[in-house]
Amino acid sequence: MLMIKGLVRWFFQLAFFAAVFMIPAGTWNWPRAIQFLVGFGLVSLIVIAALARWAPASLEARVQKGAAKNQPPADRVASALIGLLNLAWFIFIALDATRLHLLPKPVIWVSVLGAVVWFFGYATMAAAVSQNAFAAPIVGDQTERKQVVVDSGCYGVVRHPMYLGYLLFLIGLALWLESVAAVIVLPLVFAPVIARILIEEKTLRETLPGYVEYTDTIRSRLIPGIW
Repeated sequence: MLMIKGLVRWFFQLAFFAAVFMIPAGTWNWPRAIQFLVGFGLVSLIVIAALARWAPASLEARVQKGAAKNQPPADRVASALIGLLNLAWFIFIALDATRLHLLPKPVIWVSVLGAVVWFFGYATMAAAVSQNAFAAPIVGDQTERKQVVVDSGCYGVVRHPMYLGYLLFLIGLALWLESVAAVIVLPLVFAPVIARILIEEKTLRETLPGYVEYTDTIRSRLIPGIW
């Protein structure tokens, strides 16, 4: 049953990317996007199968439906902004790469580097999920699930490795799809994620024993040695 839930999530994620890229582009004749869809589809399918086999609790946390009853109102707002801005940004990539061409395309080696970066970012997100069975898609008190502080693996480097992975994924994706303009406006799109990190940390400080001590040990929230 858990694997089925994971496959349903995988299908909708892949369909979402196909829709936000191909519909604005107005054509399927966009090799870079097709290559991304194939690569992302294969990699994410492997990750789901691996989580179902070796970290089922982590996959269960990711596929749970609905928002937590104790989700802070501020997180609801931040989550909505993240969703809307990401949707607009993906559509902007498609329009810029296939129609607008606001800035010159990156040279081939930069674009290929982008593919490596998005893959590494997705791998970082997958590692963070596998190492933390409490990495739910919403912010909330997970005391009933007996949440504990995870301070090893990715979480021994930064406090929010999943967001770091997502940032790398977005940067790499824009470069692979040849939209330099999308990289330039990315800080505006990512701003609600920064806000959500602060909201999440406030909740964890108030509800998770040992989290304050963890923040004293692991100083970086998102980027090692910077913030």
